[in-house]
Amino acid sequence: MRENLHRFFRAARGAGVRLSPAESIDAMRAVSKVGFTDRTILRDTFLLTLAKTQDEKKALGDCFDLFFDQPEPQSPPEDGKPNERDADASNSASDSPGETSGDDEQTEGLGQLAQMLLAQDRNQLSAAIANAASAASLSDIRYFTQRGIFSGRILDQMGIQRLRDDLDNLAATNPALAERLTNALDGLRGTVRDTVSQALMLYGREEAENLRNEILRNAPLSRIEPRQVEKMRHLIRQIARRLRERYSKPRKRQRRGHLDVRRTIRRNAAWGGVPFLTAWKRRHRDKPKIVALCDVSGSVARVSDFFLLLIHSLHEVVDDVRSFAFSGHLIEVSDILESKSPEEAMAEIMSKVGFGSSDYGSSLADFEDKWMSAITPQTTVIVLGDARSNNLDPRADILRRIAERSKRLVWLNPEGRMAWGWGDSKMPRYSTFCTVVRQCATAKQLERAVSDIVASYQ
Repeated sequence: MRENLHRFFRAARGAGVRLSPAESIDAMRAVSKVGFTDRTILRDTFLLTLAKTQDEKKALGDCFDLFFDQPEPQSPPEDGKPNERDADASNSASDSPGETSGDDEQTEGLGQLAQMLLAQDRNQLSAAIANAASAASLSDIRYFTQRGIFSGRILDQMGIQRLRDDLDNLAATNPALAERLTNALDGLRGTVRDTVSQALMLYGREEAENLRNEILRNAPLSRIEPRQVEKMRHLIRQIARRLRERYSKPRKRQRRGHLDVRRTIRRNAAWGGVPFLTAWKRRHRDKPKIVALCDVSGSVARVSDFFLLLIHSLHEVVDDVRSFAFSGHLIEVSDILESKSPEEAMAEIMSKVGFGSSDYGSSLADFEDKWMSAITPQTTVIVLGDARSNNLDPRADILRRIAERSKRLVWLNPEGRMAWGWGDSKMPRYSTFCTVVRQCATAKQLERAVSDIVASYQ
């Protein structure tokens, strides 16, 4: 049963329940007190000890129901009316009782699996399938393409080869019994398929989710389908959480500094060198600030949506984040993003400045007139856009002044590098004043770019 609990914990993690080793130990201790007899009490025990949010409670409850609801052995398929051969066999059996004892003798000579199938003992068959699934390491299943492999392994563990030999022998000596056994075997195959499908839903969910996420991470953001938008937003939140976990802890350690051994020894000379008082080396670090300018014109609006969501999810790492959006003119959108849901925020931003024809010169002029004071020598300025200004004045001189006032200027372009400089693209001209210029067309590229920016403050 301990092994079953470990498999359940693994399935729960795959269902999205955050489960630490300490929580698993607490759950096992609670289960040792309540036992496995009452499934309702067992289910409530897991919900109380493992789930931390309402979403996790729902996911854990569904996982529990699926895990402990084993497929029932299927009955052999029945024809609507017995055929003439079955009727003749039944009549002859009733006329000559001696033949029944002959069937019993032939059944006794069959293998264990054949005897179980003919007896149709559901409890015995369920236990045999569970033991065979454990021996076949069914919990290692990850992909739907493995269903046939694991079904074959389970049947092999149950003795399918011996059953085939029994069927060959019965086909010559007792065709009626052979047909009955064949029907029972069909029912067994169906039960095994159901067992494998259930295991795939339990143990393959995490791997399938990771595969879908990896495909989505490498998909161009500008071509995300409407049905994938919410999934991409969830993926961006996961990226933000990883970045917070990766960079917030080092910053907390750096606030304290590193132990200064020499100063500590000198300070504690009066106590014989026993370090009652400690001294720490502290290195001054700039307070991180980010100013993000996002093009939300029709060609790059979808990319800006995810970029703004990612930037504003990093407040634990970057203390001061200010965001601006523009197409024909520029506005600050920091308060909108902080006070509203992503859907509501982007709808409001788009209603104000979105989907217009991009005018980088006018937007940069708006920023210089109203918010240039927001840039200090500690500020990293990030511009997200395709640098296409519709043949209007690009005002590269303003971008040069922004670069001179800031710590660095990073430009993220969602277009491929081969398109930079063609048509109305002013990317070669703008890139002259940028510290970093990157293509940023996918979630993976976006994560890498933002990760490098945040890492520079560590």
